[in-house]
Amino acid sequence: MAVTTANRLELLQVADAVAREKSIEPEIVVEALEEAIQRTAKVTYGAEHMISAQIDRKTGDISLWRLREAVEEVEEAATQISLKEAREMNPDAEVGDLISEPLPPIDFGRVSAQSAKQIIFQKVRDAERERQYEEFKDRAGEIINGLVKRAEHGNVVVDLGRAEAVMRRDELLPRETFRPGDRVRAYIHDVRRENRGPQIFLSRTHPRFMAMLFAQEVPEVYDGIIEIRAVARDPGSRAKIAVISHDSSIDPVGACVGMRGSRVQAVVNELQGEKIDIIPFTSDPASFIVSALAPADVMKVVLDEDQNRIEVVVPDDQLSLAIGRRGQNVRLASQLSGWDIDILTEEEESERRQKEFQERSEMFIEALDVDEMIAQLLVAEGFDSVEEVAFSPLEELEEIEGFDAEVAEELASRAQDHLVRIQQAQDEQRKEMGVEDAVAAIEKLTPPMLVKLGEAGVKTLDDLGDFASDELISDSDAPLREFDLTVEDANEIIMAARAHWFDDEDETPAAEAAEPSEEAGA
Repeated sequence: MAVTTANRLELLQVADAVAREKSIEPEIVVEALEEAIQRTAKVTYGAEHMISAQIDRKTGDISLWRLREAVEEVEEAATQISLKEAREMNPDAEVGDLISEPLPPIDFGRVSAQSAKQIIFQKVRDAERERQYEEFKDRAGEIINGLVKRAEHGNVVVDLGRAEAVMRRDELLPRETFRPGDRVRAYIHDVRRENRGPQIFLSRTHPRFMAMLFAQEVPEVYDGIIEIRAVARDPGSRAKIAVISHDSSIDPVGACVGMRGSRVQAVVNELQGEKIDIIPFTSDPASFIVSALAPADVMKVVLDEDQNRIEVVVPDDQLSLAIGRRGQNVRLASQLSGWDIDILTEEEESERRQKEFQERSEMFIEALDVDEMIAQLLVAEGFDSVEEVAFSPLEELEEIEGFDAEVAEELASRAQDHLVRIQQAQDEQRKEMGVEDAVAAIEKLTPPMLVKLGEAGVKTLDDLGDFASDELISDSDAPLREFDLTVEDANEIIMAARAHWFDDEDETPAAEAAEPSEEAGA
């Protein structure tokens, strides 16, 4: 059938119908038709030609042209035309212009029609994928409803109406199964553009899914009066959420629970019976973690802010409750708070305290050459190291029961002597290791640091100057990693080690300048 004699208006109507069905612009379908006609024309007239096809958007008329570039000297007759010939067709033609010549209509054979169909199908599919991506790319973080279309290798494909989404097996709740036609509610956690089209990924295990469910069930959460600060989940089993109210007259926990538990129960039902602990959020980490470990009772907490770790002491009979089945309770509390949590019983904590007390007492007995009673008094008053005894004000030592000014002075003197002996021993050790005196002279380096540098083979200023700050104090094998040095401290140490490099540069011109004067004097 010749294209020029086809029902041209019907062509536009088909394009419009396809566009409406796929929710894309009609122009995209018409452009796909033009490309299909153009490719078919190349088969007819030769692939070496540049051919342009155009469909009139109002009448559906199809026009074909051969395009050739105007050049001074023709090298490729199929794509080039001399400037003289070009000006015969267009008096204003210049070198580089494309000259178009009309071509007669073509007939679509069965093969050409099939090729055109593939082109149109591909173009429409690409446009549909782009439309889906643009529609959903900003919807990550929303809850969406859909119908299960099919299951593939444990993954669930969900029909969202205008797109398809995938819910991987690990994003489903344990023991949860869906059949085609089932309605499903899930959280859009990612939208990505991939070679096979936009991929919309759904989840029912994501912590934010629970938060968004509460936003749907609790008006105060939706309005922002109550804020969900953190969520920790063991999907399908148990979860903890931390809530805070921005209105002092509203109880955040009570609002989320609802009348007779109606609000939280709606969320629990959606999550296949997942138990939910609702915890009031506080800025004090100790109080917050105590609440997060409920229903276990906590006797004592000790914070280590540098390590972001907290030690929790519970009654002996509460240990299993605090830890939970397979460590679930303490794991969720740790995820919720962002702190590493160590749980001890009162008995374990008591035994550890006694052991530490004994170790510190023995350390003072050996270092200060005192009897056990004095050593134990120092530990009982909170002295942890010989350095504290050496450099604490004498008044603090005198306040210890049974101590007077003479005892305080003697203890401080013995502590200082002990530190001097240690320093001397470490200084000898670094010398034996070959660490130069010039390195030891750097202000911020202490004898223990010098020993560590020697153990790492850092013995000269050049060795030390070759380090970067992270290599010196931060990396896993950094020689000074265990010392409390800042990046600024490390940079000062490194620059002090490099100082002699710049001294050499300054001295060289001076030495060269001195030579002529000596010759002149001679």
